Amino acid sequence: MIQRREMLTRSTQVAGMLAALGLLPGLSGPALAADAPGYNAAAFNAKSMADVMKALGAAAPTESKDVTITGPDIAENGAVVQVGAASTLPGVKRLLLLVEKNPATLSAMFDISDAVEPQITTRVKMGQSSNVYAVALTGDGKVHYAAKEVKVTLGGCGG
Repeated sequence: MIQRREMLTRSTQVAGMLAALGLLPGLSGPALAADAPGYNAAAFNAKSMADVMKALGAAAPTESKDVTITGPDIAENGAVVQVGAASTLPGVKRLLLLVEKNPATLSAMFDISDAVEPQITTRVKMGQSSNVYAVALTGDGKVHYAAKEVKVTLGGCGG
C-alpha cells in the first residue's frame, strides 16, 4: 500500500520532470511579480516618494491622522521587518508601503476593494534605518500618508 507522503513525493518528481521538458505549462519558469497583470515597473523601480506618486499618476501625499502605520521601533534584522498600514478614510482604493532609504522606495502595493477593510500587514526588507511610509490612495484621487522611523541594526538589502 502506498503511503500519502510517498505519493506526494512521486507526484512532485513527475511534475518537475514534465516542467523541465516544457510539457507542463505554467511551471516552466519562476513565478515573478513582474508577470502579474497591472504590475507597474516604473513605480516599483522609483527612487523617491515623489517618483512613486508620479509613476502611479497620483498627487503629492498629505499627512493624515486617518492613516496609521505599525512596525517596530528597532528591527534587529532588516531582511524581515513586519510593518502594517491601515486607514479609516472612506473610499480607500490602494495602500502602499514605502521605505525611504531603500534602493527602490516602493516595497508593497495592495489594491483594496469595497468588500474589505483597508488594513494590511506584510514583511519588507530594509537596508538601513529609515522612515517607512503608509500611503492611502482614495477613489476621489486624494493621497494621504503616515510615517514611522524604523531603526535597523542588521541591514537586509545586501548590507
